[in-house]
Amino acid sequence: MLSSLRRTTVVNGRRALSIEPYLPKITERRVEEQGPGGRSSNAGLKFAIFGATGFLGKHVCYQLGKNGAYAYVGNRGDEAEHRDIKPMFDLGHTRFVFYSPRDVDSMKEVIADADIVINLISKTHESHQPIQVDKFPYIGFQKNFSFEDVNVGIAKQIAELCVEMQVDHLIHVSAANASPDHPSEWARTKFKGEQAVKEIYPWATIVRPTQLFGTEDKFLHYYANMAKTFGYVPLIEDGQALTQPVWAVDVAKTIARVTDDPRKFEGRTIDCFGPTDYTHDELARFVLDLTEQFSARIVPMPKPAYYAMARAMNMQAMIPMNEDIAKVWGENFLPQMTEEEYKAQPEEGKILTMADLGITASPIEKEAFSYLHRFREAGHFGRVDGYH
Repeated sequence: MLSSLRRTTVVNGRRALSIEPYLPKITERRVEEQGPGGRSSNAGLKFAIFGATGFLGKHVCYQLGKNGAYAYVGNRGDEAEHRDIKPMFDLGHTRFVFYSPRDVDSMKEVIADADIVINLISKTHESHQPIQVDKFPYIGFQKNFSFEDVNVGIAKQIAELCVEMQVDHLIHVSAANASPDHPSEWARTKFKGEQAVKEIYPWATIVRPTQLFGTEDKFLHYYANMAKTFGYVPLIEDGQALTQPVWAVDVAKTIARVTDDPRKFEGRTIDCFGPTDYTHDELARFVLDLTEQFSARIVPMPKPAYYAMARAMNMQAMIPMNEDIAKVWGENFLPQMTEEEYKAQPEEGKILTMADLGITASPIEKEAFSYLHRFREAGHFGRVDGYH
């Protein structure tokens, strides 16, 4: 017997059977949609995306692009910053707009006539720029964008513009560990930004993921890179802080599902997390085993020593760690409720999870090999007979 959730759909005038749950589907046709649905179609929706060139942003763009969406992509760099986003959308379905967060008019140009605005902007370190000073060595640094600027100021500005420009819907990405009393300034400002958005634009959908893993992440790559570069993986304290990482693709799918029926998710919060929690020590050993870096050691470090190391790493061009993120890794990074508590909530004001949108969280063991095998000696080709 097929599932009782089976339903009929009409595609190009023909009735087709579906056994998918009756939930918004990424490729489901809309009333005003032109074309066969999905790619090579016009979904009739325009998105303004801030933070599209970031880690999660690229996955979100891919999910929207395969649904025939139009994207107005805000960009602060040059053409090279967004060149990998262009193929994700059909030809003519993108508009790339240079903007500055300190120039409100340029942000308005990004939003334009968009139906939905998605704010993915976040920084895990504060940026600085060199300036000339009077004393030797005549070069100093001043803060360019602080955590407060990025996670609170820009979030508030986008929400205010959405109200002013009468945007239909706003999706704001916060964090599962956002808290007013967290040791990390990043987590504290993520909380302040989330609260500011709710106050200014109460109909916004808030998406709160745990730590993200996936291609190009800075999470599992930290363990692999430290082992490859230094021969050891430093952990804060004994690495026993818990985390429940979520695959970035699953979060992107969640955001795309919200865009399929945004009114259904007005004013709702969606928590995104993986199926299992781990200690950082367990993850470090998992990555070393997966990448076959068996000679690398795991080195527990007291917090003062680890923070000092993180401050030194913050001076590198590609920042693998900094003191503020070290404070994130030193605390539990888990969903804000247990699975039972999520299920026991009253329907009114219920905090949703990915499962409520029909998305099954992918285990880290299933996805990690696909992008970490390159750290193995000869990658995964070394096991092939005759490979040179």
